[in-house]
This record gives sequence, C-alpha cells and structure tokens, in this order.
Amino acid sequence: MDYEIFDLGDVTLQSGVTLPSAFIAYKTYGRLNEKKDNVIVYPTAFGDQHVQNEWLIGNGMALDPQKYFIIVPNLLGNGLSSSPSNTPPPFDRANFPQVTIYDNVTLQHRLVTEKFGIQKIALVVGWSMGGIQAFQWGASYPDMVERIAPFAGVAKTWPQTYVVLDGLKAPLLAATRFDSSKLNQLTSADMRAVGRVYAGWGVSQAFYREELYRDLGFDSLTDFVTGVWEDSFMKMDPHNVLAMLWTGQHADISANPTYNGDFDEALTSIKALACVMPGSTDLFCSADDNEYEAKLIPHAIFNPIESFWGHFAGRGINSADNKFIDDNLKRLLALSTDG
Repeated sequence: MDYEIFDLGDVTLQSGVTLPSAFIAYKTYGRLNEKKDNVIVYPTAFGDQHVQNEWLIGNGMALDPQKYFIIVPNLLGNGLSSSPSNTPPPFDRANFPQVTIYDNVTLQHRLVTEKFGIQKIALVVGWSMGGIQAFQWGASYPDMVERIAPFAGVAKTWPQTYVVLDGLKAPLLAATRFDSSKLNQLTSADMRAVGRVYAGWGVSQAFYREELYRDLGFDSLTDFVTGVWEDSFMKMDPHNVLAMLWTGQHADISANPTYNGDFDEALTSIKALACVMPGSTDLFCSADDNEYEAKLIPHAIFNPIESFWGHFAGRGINSADNKFIDDNLKRLLALSTDG
C-alpha cells in the first residue's frame, strides 16, 4: 500500500446522511517545512487515483517535492477513499450515499488542518474533477488558499457537461433495464459500453482526424478504442463509477450554505491568484465556460492549452501539453501573494 489513511469517523454529508467510519486515502510527496507554508494540494479526478497524478510531480518541475509538501487526497468514491466498493452494508455498492464536491473539499480541509496543522496552502491544482475541487477550495477557504490552478475542469457542471456525464451513466442503467433494484448486479463487464461512450468525448475531433492515437502505438481506431477506453473503464468498479458520476453531475462551487447557489458570488469571492487552463478543444469542460468563470475571479489568468487532445490535454500523456501546464504552474508559484 503506497498511500496512507486519514480516519474521519462518522461524517454527516450535505445530503444529511451520516456515512459511518469514513476515511480519505492520501499520499504525500516532499516534506512539510517548519513554517508549514510550502503546501500544495492536488486532488484526484473522476476515475483516477493518486498514482495518476504523479506525472506532474518531480524534481525540477513546478510540483517539486524538494521544495513543496504535496498532498494528493483521493476522491470519495474512487475505490481508495470511502467508496461503494469498500464500505460495508448498509452503504455498500449501489447503496452508497450521495457525496458532493463540497463534501470532498470539507473533508480534505480536515485532513490538511487536523493531520498536519496547516493553515496556508500555496496552491491547489487539479485536472477535470480535480479542477472543480481546486475551484471549491478557493471558494470555501478564500483566506487559506493562495493560488489555484484548475486545468480542463470547470467550477460547476454546466448543462452540456451534465448531459455528457448522463450519457456515461446510461449504459449502466440500460444493463439493468433501468431497474434501480438491480444495480447491485452490475459487474466490470458492464463498463465496456461506458468506455465506448467516453471515447467520443475524451479527445477532440481533430485528434481522431489526425490519427494521433498512432503516437500512442495503436495502428487503428478500433484498437485505440478497445485498448484505451474499454480497457481503462473495465478496470473500474461500476458502483464507484456511478457514485463519482453523481458527484460530477451535481458539482457547483456555490451549492452550499456559504453561497446558497449564487455562482457568480462564489467566483468573485475567490481571493487566490488563479491560472485557469482549459483544453482548447475540450468537448465537455469547454474553454467558453472556463472563460466566463475566469472573468469573475478577481485575480485570474485565462490561459487555454492549445491542443488537439481535448479533455485529455490535462491527462499527462502529451509532452507539449505537459510542458505548457508545468510552465504555467511555475509562473503562478513565482507570483507573490503579499498585499
């Protein structure tokens, strides 16, 4: 086990349901300095675990463990933190309670403050649903978070994004003939169709037109869809996926008692220096949505990743995109937050 567990005890979620013996799985990189001010929080995305974040961490990179103490908390529902697959009855599998982005960040705040005694965070960074968490950190704890850098992630699930996520859920519901009482019968084999649906959204039209999958060693479109999308989704537990899809579909940094649904107020309340990096060809966390959000954040830079890799421009696969993200993070971390 290359990660640690932070026990949360019995947690009352936004839904009002109490999840007993909840926990966050997390991994740290680097060392916390005496002032406890060299902290970077890097939440995981939908379907990812901490290892999928490690491409952005390394000596000489912006997220340098020789300089920073980097905490990667795993999303609830991802199979390592409290999830349908590791929670005993009565909250196992399809019975797992609904968990929001706000819940995740509130519990991550407990990890950061209770476990490590941290009061200032130099940067919260994340891809996709990790990016939503970065926005949420900035809105929930504006005096604590000095910088945020969401990439290929929006501050709320806009209507079209909701529909895309609904489309990922549909094959699992269809496998049970839309009978919720049969959801516990789902297996990883049912995830094959989910992967095929996501294949049309994860990268751009230009990616497929230019046959960029050949750069990954695939000789045909069919091999790419099977070898990447089907394979990766079939490794996921279907109940974990349904839980994370619910979290994603209902993400909104203003959906909490602080902002009561006032999305613009939540954005304008973020005090952190922000670098917002959408993928220029992202099909469901669109650059247009991010541009609207960035304009309302007082100290935000809007800097799209010009790439054919769509949503996966932020996934750590394409070297040019990786360098763009790392360079922007270095510039952001070099900016002073004094005054």
